[in-house]
Amino acid sequence: MRQYYGYIRGGSPLIILFLLTLRCTPVRLHPQCLDFKPPFRPQQELQFCSPYKEFGCCNYEKDQDLLTKFYRIMGNFDYHGYANCASYVQELLCQECSPYAAHLFDAEDASTPVRTIPGLCPDYCAQFWKKCSSALEYLSDDPHLAKVKADQALLCQYLQLGDGDYCYPDIVNNPQLSQNLGRVLSDGEGCLQMCLEEVANGLRNPLAMVHANDGTHRFFVAEQLGLVWAYLPDRSRLEVPFLNITKAVLTSSWEGDERGFLGLTFHPKYRFNGKLYVYYSVEVGFDERVRISEFRVSSHDMNLVDHGSERVLLEIDEPASNHNGGQVLFGDDGYLYIFTGDGGMAGDPFGKYGNSQNKSALLGKVLRIDVDDNERGPLYRIPPDNPFARHRDARPEVYAYGVRNMWRCSVDRGDPLTRQGKGRIFCGDVGQNKFEEVDIIEKGRNYGWRAREGFSCYDKKLCANSSLDDVLPIYAYPHKMGKSVTGGYVYRGCEHPNLNGIYMFGDFMSGRLMSLQEDQNTGHWNYHEVCMGMGLTCAFPGLINNYHQYIISFAEDEAGELYFMSTEIPSATARSGVVYKVVDPSRRAAPGQCHYDPLPVRVKSKLIEFQPQETLTGLELPGHSQAELDPTVDWLQELIDELGQPELTTPPAATTTSTRPPRPTKRKGRRRKAKHRAAAAAAAAAVPPPPADGAVRLAGEGHELGDRGRVEIYAGGEWGTVCDDLWTGRNAEVVCRQLGFRGALKAAKHSEFGQGWSLRILLDDVQCTGTEASLLDCKHAGLGAHNCDHHEDAGVVCGNSVESGV
Repeated sequence: MRQYYGYIRGGSPLIILFLLTLRCTPVRLHPQCLDFKPPFRPQQELQFCSPYKEFGCCNYEKDQDLLTKFYRIMGNFDYHGYANCASYVQELLCQECSPYAAHLFDAEDASTPVRTIPGLCPDYCAQFWKKCSSALEYLSDDPHLAKVKADQALLCQYLQLGDGDYCYPDIVNNPQLSQNLGRVLSDGEGCLQMCLEEVANGLRNPLAMVHANDGTHRFFVAEQLGLVWAYLPDRSRLEVPFLNITKAVLTSSWEGDERGFLGLTFHPKYRFNGKLYVYYSVEVGFDERVRISEFRVSSHDMNLVDHGSERVLLEIDEPASNHNGGQVLFGDDGYLYIFTGDGGMAGDPFGKYGNSQNKSALLGKVLRIDVDDNERGPLYRIPPDNPFARHRDARPEVYAYGVRNMWRCSVDRGDPLTRQGKGRIFCGDVGQNKFEEVDIIEKGRNYGWRAREGFSCYDKKLCANSSLDDVLPIYAYPHKMGKSVTGGYVYRGCEHPNLNGIYMFGDFMSGRLMSLQEDQNTGHWNYHEVCMGMGLTCAFPGLINNYHQYIISFAEDEAGELYFMSTEIPSATARSGVVYKVVDPSRRAAPGQCHYDPLPVRVKSKLIEFQPQETLTGLELPGHSQAELDPTVDWLQELIDELGQPELTTPPAATTTSTRPPRPTKRKGRRRKAKHRAAAAAAAAAVPPPPADGAVRLAGEGHELGDRGRVEIYAGGEWGTVCDDLWTGRNAEVVCRQLGFRGALKAAKHSEFGQGWSLRILLDDVQCTGTEASLLDCKHAGLGAHNCDHHEDAGVVCGNSVESGV
């Protein structure tokens, strides 16, 4: 898993102030129950612990258990004791229902035993001891309590939390903790904070994850090479692939190759007919085509396709190797929808108006066909209400047109209660030069390409045509945010009620996660970026807060939970693909609300147990874990001393690939050994002269090897990064030879070695012949002039072998 690296400049008062803030500001708590999961809203109103009836950690059954325990304890008191102790006993018992129960009972720290009585504030503890210390023996079996209960000071010291600011009852009255409790967390810029759960890994460009809707809750993940793997609900994978058509699929190991196995869907009645449909690239003679085929599951093994059952429904010639479309899905109407690309190249140059506007071509379209009852007669029929079924100048399969290259579409399941939105088809349509867009597909509509790209005109003459009558996207974003949209899903699952109705999608190139939510009053779709929760936000068992940059696809399982797939290396042969489940850390469904019993799966293949590889990041203060913070060591002065040194440090970032590419992330540094102030002062006195303009260095992941890393250049008195626009092997040659190597083995793009957030972008559109002394001698857009972002930071891999210079 790739990590970003950066450095800290010496002696910055702002940084020192920030570190002081870290030291002096209490750690922000996060709601967590004693089962180490987020709180929830009870399905049935609580009667005993009513302060937590709207949001907390108890369901009705737990509430009644606590009530029974209360009566059992209070049965030991006379009238006077009951009057003095009842309220205290109730309050203490009900803290198990507090949204901060894990904190109050010290369950967040795995190194300490869980308390039997919640952490109490000193004043409250003193009152409790004075009025009701006799209740302690009934509330807890902790033997140490029996030793200290006679002494108020010792008792209250024992019951006090290490973090005295967040004890009971102060924690209940703290407005900072109660504000927005149970709502989706967002940062100061409105970015929704989510967490992830790793579900599968070691995959080669996983571009589809689907379920069969057969009650087994299996999920099937397709790789670009032409393999489909079956996974059981416990996330174990069958050793034998469900489908293997690698010999027929046309693809390559080139990064970014758009050909290959592109789509998979199961028939709505798969449980009864065993049919599934695939979309893949093939080579027929010298022609490249996309093929849509029907398969059946084996009659002998429910986890294996009958490879001899393939029936080709459609084959469409592809004039170029890109823009192959690839989505297949069944709509709520039971028909098969097929989403084709415009044929490739750039600008849809085919014919007078392009393939997309030509209704007699199958490219650049949404097709709809009927594949039911096709055992005899034609392999598919035309639905009678297809909009162009009776047009002489149109293919009857066409359902909508004017699309460029829709990559990942989905059907909205509808609101679980009202069914609002049910059946809508959402698609991400990849743009040309400026904009990416998200569309809702409607029958017979024109989606504008090549006349329009997003909301903007692309072909101005065609755009001005009054007969275009195109439908505008629900959202479009510029290439500064990302350059290849990956369509997603509207969340309709059960486990995360706050996410209901949110459409989550992403961008393949920038790694940005995004969301849209419809305003029911205006119909407008409101945008929020999605970022990974930092600090304690994702500090729940099994959750992580990082993912690989290249977001290939989104998915939902049979229960409606949301997933996405991304990879570190976008190649059909690189095993860096991971499937992630999206988790809202602010609120979960009530226990038992989302229970289901999968139907049994008869397994004949060996099972491979799932082994998670990803980890949670960003919980440590710079250079120190919480366990390492020794009160006898002036660690703040150590860091200030380090910051006073003139040399640059290169600490690893707190987050891994793509926690939120467009914004700087919090970083954690490698702590150097402490140095005395005198040593730091002596080092500061020996400040080396600045490097010459045009000097380069390598930074980021792998730079410690000396032959690879992100390219950083010194110019105009500062270090900065170089954009990968027009970045070629000749540019890399100049850098590597400047660093003393014979040549370059690779010109790295797309921030392969991490993003230099702390630096300005100094060079863009660099064009070298390979003989220049430095990048400043090459053609470029001008020092500091650029139209890119740090997700396009360029890098190199240098070498001294005879192959260098390729």
